[in-house]
Amino acid sequence: MAGRPREFDRELALEKARDAFWERGYEGVAMSDLVAALGIASARIYAAFGSKEQLFREAIELYVAGEGGFATRALVHEATARGAIERMLREAVLLYTRSGRPHGCMVVTAATNCSSQNDAVIVWLGEFRRARTKSIIDRLRLALKDGELKAGTDVAALGDVYATLLHGLSVQARDGVGKARLLAMIAPAMAALELAGQG
Repeated sequence: MAGRPREFDRELALEKARDAFWERGYEGVAMSDLVAALGIASARIYAAFGSKEQLFREAIELYVAGEGGFATRALVHEATARGAIERMLREAVLLYTRSGRPHGCMVVTAATNCSSQNDAVIVWLGEFRRARTKSIIDRLRLALKDGELKAGTDVAALGDVYATLLHGLSVQARDGVGKARLLAMIAPAMAALELAGQG
């Protein structure tokens, strides 16, 4: 008697897809790669997720809701902007340099350059990155309002500094710069915020 077909675990399949896209980028992962990584036929992948692009979007959302959500958690839970920014940078380094896992930020590295037929993916990821920049600026704006920063501090410029640094950490980690070196960068990076502080 033939055995029953193995039950499809959608969440596990999504986790495997996330890791494949994180490691090789959107265009670097072909449908044949997804079939191999997920261990299911392409027809089942299409039935479960609709398309490669939709699977990628869900994989990004899984990343952002989980380990990739470290910046949101830091900005929301820390009592001070200084604590939030420092924690965000530290946790970025720890995530982006983990042994045995893809290096860098999935949102930054998965689709920086794609063919024109995938413009929608590039635009969508750009929206994610701009939203992260806005969240940093919003946190600094709150710090200004609360008196943590000096009156007249250009919170947009300061926020852009830390967003650029956050995204740059991803590139450095992807290029093989080690955890210790990236962690050592945080102290001098905090100097701009300390200068803007009230003392």
